[in-house]
Amino acid sequence: MMLHDLKPAEGARTKSFRKGRGHGSGNGKTAGRGHKGQKARSGGGIRPGFEGGQMPLYRRLPKRGMKCRNTKEIVAINLGLLNVFEDGAVVDIAALKSKGLLSNPRDGVKILGNGDLERKLTVQVNQFSKSAVEKIEAAGGKAEVI
Repeated sequence: MMLHDLKPAEGARTKSFRKGRGHGSGNGKTAGRGHKGQKARSGGGIRPGFEGGQMPLYRRLPKRGMKCRNTKEIVAINLGLLNVFEDGAVVDIAALKSKGLLSNPRDGVKILGNGDLERKLTVQVNQFSKSAVEKIEAAGGKAEVI
């Protein structure tokens, strides 16, 4: 087969159909629009969801809840997971990512007080729970808000 032998598949290319070109064409006169009415006029038609003046479905149904644009998505990490760090290490968002404890910090990271901390760590994140601060300081570390 050569380049000049290539042809489109049978029926893949058809002539464009020209509407409203006489009744001999089989689609003349009203050109498939029927007789009169809004949809027969040029530029006529109705928007999506319009129900002829009846209250449309999307307005009849009740709306629930709201999505506040000002909320921040905070990622929570339990204190017990921080035992993977060496004694005296500085734990920040980059260190949490490198250890695989965090994939996407989103709008901030919060340390929660679940679990026990057995190492002296300096933890630098956006938020802490009260119990987490107490446990970090009890282990001899520091909780720093960034």
